[in-house]
Amino acid sequence: MSNKQQTERIDIYTQITNQIIEAIERGADSYTMPWHVSGADSPLPVNAASHRAYRGINVMVLWAIATKLNYDTNLWATYQQWRELGAQVRKGEKSASVVFWKFPEEADADETTIEDETQNRRRSVIARAYHVFNAAQVDGYEFPSIPRLPECQRIERAEAFFNGLGADVREAGSRAFYNKQDDYVQMPPFSAFKKAELRYSVLGHEITHWTGAEHRLNRDLAPRFQKEAYAAEELVAELGSAFISAELDLEMEPRRDHAPYIESWLRALRNDKRAIFTAAAKAQQATDWLFGRMREAVAA
Repeated sequence: MSNKQQTERIDIYTQITNQIIEAIERGADSYTMPWHVSGADSPLPVNAASHRAYRGINVMVLWAIATKLNYDTNLWATYQQWRELGAQVRKGEKSASVVFWKFPEEADADETTIEDETQNRRRSVIARAYHVFNAAQVDGYEFPSIPRLPECQRIERAEAFFNGLGADVREAGSRAFYNKQDDYVQMPPFSAFKKAELRYSVLGHEITHWTGAEHRLNRDLAPRFQKEAYAAEELVAELGSAFISAELDLEMEPRRDHAPYIESWLRALRNDKRAIFTAAAKAQQATDWLFGRMREAVAA
């Protein structure tokens, strides 16, 4: 591999981190983060060819770009995939970079290896950049009909999800938090929230904290982030809430209580170009674990 190719592959971390920093800075005054998506055809970015949802850091990247450029669709594909779908990327359109991970034994020997932190132990994997275009950037594509869940059904789905996790959730007081020592989540009464979706996003945040307990995912960010560990855990919880809300087809809204964390998030991202990759990976791991637990409960 040439030095130029190696630099380009390593630089994907810097490129994506800068995109996320820009998106956070752009929405800081209104507490609007890049994961606050609404009105799109699918809450999660989806590949138009495979129909598979993007995961982890790729969700963050594509959300941020779609928000910045006011795309009203979350359908993405590579240039070649759009051609195979009978569509054509318009001349002059710029692509978005997403990351595809491969294990060394599945790739060429000259690939650049990096450290994947989605597992409890560090394991070498390969990061490769792919370039995708939004459906809003192409001509000749016929959008599929995507049914939307009725409001009452969406809420019932969220209730079934959270109730099926087996977490100790107590309704009392005016604050939402996870009590690590006694292993329970406290939430204000349902009536304290202006919208049901806001209640579920807050609960998703605290439930993501709940997954980090030693007897669950044993998430300890202190060795990785040191003095920024608290802010990093808050970012993981917020991303986890966003991923959960997207899976449940619920909208997220800006929250004023993000204000104390925004600057610390930006500081962590500026100091470490891989920080957002770790946070997104941990949030994806928590989300996968929660939905896996839910499926097991339903099957039991």
